[in-house]
Amino acid sequence: MLLYIYDKRCPAFLPFQFPNINPSWFPFHLHLSPNMESPIILNYFTSSLSCFCMILLYASTLNPVFALENCTFPAIFNFGDSNSDTGGLAAALITPTPPYGETFFHMPAGRFSDGRLIIDFMGGIYANLMPKRDYFPKALYTFDIGQNDLGEGFFSNMTIEEVNASVPDIVNMFSTNVKEIYDLGGRSFWIHNTGPIGCLPYILANFLSAQRDSHGCAKPYNDVAQYFNYKLKEAIVQLRIDLPLAAITHVDVYSAKYSLFSEPNKHGFELPLVACCGYGGEYNYSNSVGCGGTITVNGSQIFVGSCEHPSVRVNWDGVHYTEAANKFVFDQISTGAFSDPPIPLTMACHHV
Repeated sequence: MLLYIYDKRCPAFLPFQFPNINPSWFPFHLHLSPNMESPIILNYFTSSLSCFCMILLYASTLNPVFALENCTFPAIFNFGDSNSDTGGLAAALITPTPPYGETFFHMPAGRFSDGRLIIDFMGGIYANLMPKRDYFPKALYTFDIGQNDLGEGFFSNMTIEEVNASVPDIVNMFSTNVKEIYDLGGRSFWIHNTGPIGCLPYILANFLSAQRDSHGCAKPYNDVAQYFNYKLKEAIVQLRIDLPLAAITHVDVYSAKYSLFSEPNKHGFELPLVACCGYGGEYNYSNSVGCGGTITVNGSQIFVGSCEHPSVRVNWDGVHYTEAANKFVFDQISTGAFSDPPIPLTMACHHV
């Protein structure tokens, strides 16, 4: 957002770039344009311009983001599991059937949710878009990994300790892949840590004896996720050293997602531990039949469909999030509030 400053001693508008301006920050009156793109101060300063410049300098020192301009990414290349997959898994192995996609697309659209994913909100939805060659060094590379890696261990009869022991190798392979993309010209990286896997119905329903935390999540499984995130953060610190031209943003998706389970009512959600589309038990999840399947009960065929109001539910099918939850997480992380460095998505090309 561009702020134009007018001073009576110098009859000209002085432009300053602000990412998220709040009129209450200033000791004078702001007149904002209707679209909030170019707020302009029309009346004179009540304090000296030099004093205000000192404030600007101080603010810029505390938060260098004030001095940055928005990035222009011609494309987003995403690497991740089915939480961020917009069609790869559907094309290769598993095709989602109704009611997948019902909320936004009104039909299955390759996504394992009732609608859009976080990546859709990040970059928009591009159908059949083939990127140009010169897009690759200018693109944003996003990563959303960890849940499948940990889940594979949990469901392979590995102990919690054994899954923990596998984490460094998983993270090392991730670092290798980032370096390969860097060597091919990639420069802007937006990296999510993994979410609270112990809050998902497919974990809760299969590991009933696991200790629960105060919000009903399986604590030992979330502990593994947090250890994964700790090692990932260490790896990102090293990547910044090894890849000096890269702009790497580390995003704490775990905290944003966990708030859906710890404070669902505050955010407009209910029954966060219960799958919206599923069948059976406390968590509405069963290994024998999934969302969109059919099951025979007392001689009758039952279609496993959606709950009545997906818009107030967190979990879609026991494994993945609803569109509403994805939108909530996007709104939280896109501002930079959960990022290291604390920059918004629109400025992820910058070194801070």
